[in-house]
Amino acid sequence: MSEPLIIAFWLWVCGLVLALARAARVARWLIVLGAAAGIWAAAISLPQGESVMTLPIALADQVVRLQYAPGALWLMAFGLLPAGLAVALATPVRRARPAWLAGAALSLIGALGVFGLQDAYAFLIAWELMSIGGAVLILSERTSAQAGRCTLYMLALLEVGVVGILLALLLLAQSSGGGVAFDAYAAGAHTMSSGGRIAVGLLALFGFGAKLGLLPFYEWFPGAYGNASGASGAIMSGVVLNAAFFGLSRTLIDWLAPGTGIFGLGIIVTTVGVVTSILAVLYAFQQDDWRRLLAFSSAENAAIAVTSLGASLLFRADGLNALAGLAWTVAVLHLSGHALAKGGMFICADGVFAAGGSYRLAQRGWLRTTSLVFGIGALFAAMSLAAIPPQIGFVTEWFTFQTLFQGFHLATIGGRVTLALAGAGLALTAAVAFATFIKAFGIGLLGDGHKPETPHVGRGYDAAALILGLAILATAVGMPVWLHGLQEASLAQFGIDAPKTMTTGWILVPLTDKFAFISPSLLVIVMPLLAILPLLLLANGRRFALRRVRVWYGGMREDPQSSATTSLTFSNAMRTFYSFIYRPTLDTAREHRATAYFIHRLEVEHDVAEVFGPMLFAPLRRAVWRLAGRLRALQSGDLNFYLGLIGALLIIILGLTLI
Repeated sequence: MSEPLIIAFWLWVCGLVLALARAARVARWLIVLGAAAGIWAAAISLPQGESVMTLPIALADQVVRLQYAPGALWLMAFGLLPAGLAVALATPVRRARPAWLAGAALSLIGALGVFGLQDAYAFLIAWELMSIGGAVLILSERTSAQAGRCTLYMLALLEVGVVGILLALLLLAQSSGGGVAFDAYAAGAHTMSSGGRIAVGLLALFGFGAKLGLLPFYEWFPGAYGNASGASGAIMSGVVLNAAFFGLSRTLIDWLAPGTGIFGLGIIVTTVGVVTSILAVLYAFQQDDWRRLLAFSSAENAAIAVTSLGASLLFRADGLNALAGLAWTVAVLHLSGHALAKGGMFICADGVFAAGGSYRLAQRGWLRTTSLVFGIGALFAAMSLAAIPPQIGFVTEWFTFQTLFQGFHLATIGGRVTLALAGAGLALTAAVAFATFIKAFGIGLLGDGHKPETPHVGRGYDAAALILGLAILATAVGMPVWLHGLQEASLAQFGIDAPKTMTTGWILVPLTDKFAFISPSLLVIVMPLLAILPLLLLANGRRFALRRVRVWYGGMREDPQSSATTSLTFSNAMRTFYSFIYRPTLDTAREHRATAYFIHRLEVEHDVAEVFGPMLFAPLRRAVWRLAGRLRALQSGDLNFYLGLIGALLIIILGLTLI
């Protein structure tokens, strides 16, 4: 049924118009209703397999048609839930609400097009709308003086990615007879040589990877997310990130595979995914700002999904369609759970900012002063991102490892070694991600800052955090039931019902229970029973008096605040161990008063160096500046100079026409 999708589209269009007219309150709720209509459309269309709708718009004499595959509906629904809640709460920077709502509407309209458009012209327009919407979200909030520079940096890298997507679509269009409709791209790709297919795949990986945060593009994430609110982060890391992954998946799985050259492409995709996940999570662990930490984590989780996508290509190249379907389904499940959990953490970060005025990770004892429901929602989201059972993040990462472990089915040693090393790399990623969200929850929320004046987080953030937290748990517990909603997608792409082979009753299995199994549904029942033993120990401990003594501060004055664990002290050991990657910096600035002997102010700044910025992006930026300096002569203001340029141009045009 396409009616709810059409309703969602027009609600977002109306919301955009009203936001531009500064009718913020009505625009906000229209956008929220549009998100609800999109979720409802996915819920009622998934059992039917697809949803098709036509808009009364024509581009290049072609009516705009949208067709939503089950995978698109799935990813869109899970991304729209946190996005809708983020828009309902709106940005905590109140003065920017109308412009921010316009950016949110643009992002959602663009994502709706990326998920469903079936021709290259409209697809590229929708892709650009998502990018522009994200830029408007960041710029409208004006949270720092660096927002403009970081947004320009983001747009520059995204436009470089668009060039890759455009070239990939041009190659596919040429192979299919010059058409722009996506229906013919799969057949056209089969006529391409092995080198041509690999070229298209690499261009798609480069283009869509710019928005997914694959290396080297993940380095724009902390700057852009770090200058926006958590609400903006929830939209960009949810529905926008899922839309980018769907675009990459459609190119690699629907159009290019199966065929020659796919095995080598699968090795490249898997390698890029693993290396990105390791680097992104290492940098996430070092952050002391909620938004920057969650930004790097978004790149890490997108890279994990891309790793599963690469494994799917490897299995499909060897004719192992069951394992290929399993790997693709796991990638979709991982990004679905990530959208819920990351949206929950971004909304919690906004709650902390709205109450305390800062996104800095510091011990302020938020869970002592806020409501229980906020703590439950934040705990479930952090558990999922740290892959702690029984949350959805644990389930999808377990599935990812079980999929990679089955690389021994591949016929070549190259494929086996690739998946074995990928499993080892993701094991490191999972360990650092666990520490990262222990740090985020322990220091950012649970830590006791000994500040009784810590304010209460607003009720709206309480409700949103609880809704997403319960959705995370329900997604994991109910997976044996609702997982079958992806069976139509698996049948269409791989000719096998992979979701059916992933469940045995209430048990989840990677194709067979002889290999491995787990049951989050039963864990919910068993884990409270396991808590009986420590509760009995606590009850027994009441018979013995506890002896409390003061902490010794090494002869110094007692100051719990100055001796509390900070974000830096928590992660400094890892920074030292991986110093060859981090290349940590430490700058000290002193401000003296009257004489050099009396220091008025002492500022210490610490940071970690980027990997690709100095080596790749900085030289390009300097080259652009040098070129701009040389072209500055065109702005001399001399009328004779301009007339001379026009005359030379006319002579060149005349010469070309006479040749």
